[in-house]
Amino acid sequence: MTRKGCIWGWLAGIVAILVIFLITLITIESLLGQRISLPSYGARVGLVRIEGLIADARVVVDDLDTMADDPGIRAIVLRLDSPGGGVAASQEMYEKLVEIRDGGLPVVASMGSVAASGAYYVACPADSVLANPGTLTGSIGVIMSFTIMEELFEKIGLSFETIKSGEFKDTGTWSRTLTEKERELLQTTIDDIHDQFVETVALERDMSIDEVRAVADGRIMSGRQALAAGLVDGLGTLEDAIAVAGRMGGIEGAPRVQEPVRRRQLTLWDMLAGAASRALERPASNLGAQYLYRPGK
Repeated sequence: MTRKGCIWGWLAGIVAILVIFLITLITIESLLGQRISLPSYGARVGLVRIEGLIADARVVVDDLDTMADDPGIRAIVLRLDSPGGGVAASQEMYEKLVEIRDGGLPVVASMGSVAASGAYYVACPADSVLANPGTLTGSIGVIMSFTIMEELFEKIGLSFETIKSGEFKDTGTWSRTLTEKERELLQTTIDDIHDQFVETVALERDMSIDEVRAVADGRIMSGRQALAAGLVDGLGTLEDAIAVAGRMGGIEGAPRVQEPVRRRQLTLWDMLAGAASRALERPASNLGAQYLYRPGK
C-alpha cells in the first residue's frame, strides 16, 4: 500500500470510530432519557437557571451539586426568572446555595424579568445580587388559597360526610368554608412561615428585622426600588453577573460559561399530561403555603 493510501486508510478509520462513538452516545441517551455531559476543561463560570414556578428543588439542587463538584467551576451564577412557588422547595434551594457559598465557591444571583417571593428567597445567600432596573422582585410574603365549592355542591344536590380524628383534620377542604378557628390556626401558621422569610432576608442582607418588615408586606418593587431598599447589591444584566462571578472566581478576561446538561426536553404530551395532573390534584389537596407572587388572583 502506498503512503497516500495508508493516510486515507487512517482517516477513514478515525471517521468510522467517531461515527460509532456518536451512534453509541445517541443510543445511550435514548435509553436513559437524558443527555450525557462530556467533560469540559479550564476555569469556567457555572450558570444555573431557575425559571417558572418553583415546585421541586431536585433538578436545581442536582445542578448546583454538579457545578460545586467540578474543580474547573470557579464561581456560580444563578439566573432567576420566577415568581416563586413552594416554601419547602425554595428553602431547599436556599440551603444548598448557603452550603456552596460557605464552602468557598462564589455565588452571584442575576434577576431577569421576575425574581419575586420564593425566587428572591433563593437569591438571598448569593455573594452579590444583581437585578435589572425593571425587574419585578420583592414580594416578601406567604400566601395560601383555597377553592370553595360549597354553593355549587348545594345547587347540584351533592353533599359530603367526613369522619375525622380531630377538629382541624379536614381544614381547607373544598366542600365547605373555613371556620373561624381554622382561619385563626392557618393565620398563625402563615405568620410563622412569614417570620422565617423575614429572618432569612435580615440575616443574608445584613438588615434589621424592622427594616425588612417595612418592605415585607407582599409588595413587589422594581430592581431600582429594591436597590434603594437594600434588597439587592446592584443593577446589571446577566452578562454583568457573569463578569462579576468571573472576577470573584479569579478568572482573567471574559470567563467561559458552562450550563448543566438538562434532562430530556419535555414533549407536548408531557406538558399536557402534567397540566392535567396538576389540575386534578389541586382540588384534592387544596392546601399549601407558597412564597409566590401571583397577580390577578
